[in-house]
Amino acid sequence: MTEDIERNGHQRRQRTPHETARPATVAAVLSPFDPHTRGNDQRDSDAKLDEAVGLARAIDLDVRLKASAPLRRLTPATLIGKGVVERMKEAVEEHDIGLVVVDDKLTPVQQRNLEKAWNAKVIDRTGLILEIFGARARTHEGRLQVELAALDYQRGRLVRSWTHLERQRGGFGFLGGPGESQIEIDRRLIGERIVKIKRDLEGVRRTRAINRSGRKKARLPTVALVGYTNAGKSTLFNRLSGAGVMAKDLLFATLDPTMRSIKLPGGKPCVLSDTVGFVSDLPTHLVAAFRATLEEVVEADLIVHVRDIAHPDSERQRADVEDVLRALGAIEEGGGTPMIEALNKIDALPPERRQVLQTRTSTGSERTRQFPVSALDGEGVEQLLVAIEDFLNRTAEAREVSVPLSDGATLAWLYRHGEVRSRHDDEEVAHLTVAMDAAAAAQFERRQAR
Repeated sequence: MTEDIERNGHQRRQRTPHETARPATVAAVLSPFDPHTRGNDQRDSDAKLDEAVGLARAIDLDVRLKASAPLRRLTPATLIGKGVVERMKEAVEEHDIGLVVVDDKLTPVQQRNLEKAWNAKVIDRTGLILEIFGARARTHEGRLQVELAALDYQRGRLVRSWTHLERQRGGFGFLGGPGESQIEIDRRLIGERIVKIKRDLEGVRRTRAINRSGRKKARLPTVALVGYTNAGKSTLFNRLSGAGVMAKDLLFATLDPTMRSIKLPGGKPCVLSDTVGFVSDLPTHLVAAFRATLEEVVEADLIVHVRDIAHPDSERQRADVEDVLRALGAIEEGGGTPMIEALNKIDALPPERRQVLQTRTSTGSERTRQFPVSALDGEGVEQLLVAIEDFLNRTAEAREVSVPLSDGATLAWLYRHGEVRSRHDDEEVAHLTVAMDAAAAAQFERRQAR
């Protein structure tokens, strides 16, 4: 186990003999990793540890100790080996740690055993992300989705909450002891609450479907920004839309989705959607709970994948995001929603890497799907907007139409709902070549019939 102890200006103090409780905000982060993943290359484990520390600090935990631990084999009782458990116990006592974050998935038994060994509260990666989402949710919908995920997570861990009842009078057959009774009561209450939340979220899903239907009738295409957390989605969203969405150098700085109408370079409006950031090993509870929100991605006309190109694990983050999108059904082999990549934070690249990136994305197949940008200073944003407009227009089919010059309303409608590629007028009639998608074309036919 490698350790990197961060004092952060805190002096170690001696605890009095009667004092045992430690502050729960003073934390240690332990990041297990598979040493066989990349051979001797430790960049992956270092990036994994840094991300876990960032997640802990996202809810204002005072991280005084961070450590990586190679997992050569899984230990059923504690996940990590006995030696690592002992060394962490010494470090936890030395630095007054009240909470240990294990950056992996722990079973309830493993969590309980580690808490006993370290005499401190232990949460795993799923629990930490749920804590962050709970702190970040602002809207009623966001709070419902977080509560659903948390209840689903807690339901399988109730036995941990009631271990103090295990020593009380027991029973057999249908006469269970009070511990069993309390657990069953809690399971029933949680189950009832889950049913109610799912019913409320179904109403949210219907409302979103109605809103999407309205946008389709108005012929407003939707562009969804997706990406790994802290890739700069909200900063780019603010740059494109002029919105004031919270944007910080912080993991999961924004949680609730935001939508804004923007004008593309050709004057055509579209709806831009900023969604929650993804992360590696995103808990399945969250993916299921946030399905109502993430449906905006599935139903979008175009997905813009915002990547932090300056991050050492940018390629791996790209794969993690695409895994979630596949699980949602947003992208599929040979189909799905079209997607382009905004390679963000080029301002943070060294000049040599930046030049290589600019050359690579201006030639070959990458030039049509990868666009270097800096959401911070606006470099490359105009080219990205042009690319978005081009992709949205690709689905449109060009047709020849003739409209009397006296019918100004129809001419204006064609300019609003289609892309007029050419026009020539004779004395009484305007002859236009207009690209319209199927819905706009059908609407135009109905308009002409009337």
